[in-house]
Amino acid sequence: MRRARLAWMAAGMFCLAAPAFAVDDPSEMLPDARQEQRAEAIGAQLRCLVCQNESIEDSSADLARDLRHVVREHVAKGESDQQIIDWMTRRYGEFIRLKPRLSAATVMLWGMPALALIAGLAIAGAVLLRRPKAVPPLSEEERRRLAELSPSTGND
Repeated sequence: MRRARLAWMAAGMFCLAAPAFAVDDPSEMLPDARQEQRAEAIGAQLRCLVCQNESIEDSSADLARDLRHVVREHVAKGESDQQIIDWMTRRYGEFIRLKPRLSAATVMLWGMPALALIAGLAIAGAVLLRRPKAVPPLSEEERRRLAELSPSTGND
């Protein structure tokens, strides 16, 4: 009975303490709510270089936390969203953008699978069109020679 009571008390204390672990680090937040909202919007457009498919706002990696601080510093300086994203892109490359800009490289990256499919279908079509459609029937001469060459099946 005593163990059950201790277990329930421990579970209750854990449940009461759990929300404290879910709170963001207050040192990451800007004092102005509008600036904080801008920083979060910018961070949502930037890729965590460790997690790769998460934004720096969603990631819990140390590098993502550092990048969030950098974004907030730039927002506090009064830079525009585009200036901050351009700065991050110059510093870390196009990969840091979750949605990369349309360029010749990205068009090729996304277009090559379609071009490969079209080329494969063209090659398959050419091969199918070049092969003979039907075997011509044997002439009388060919049938006679075939009969001479093949052993008789009924006479042993």
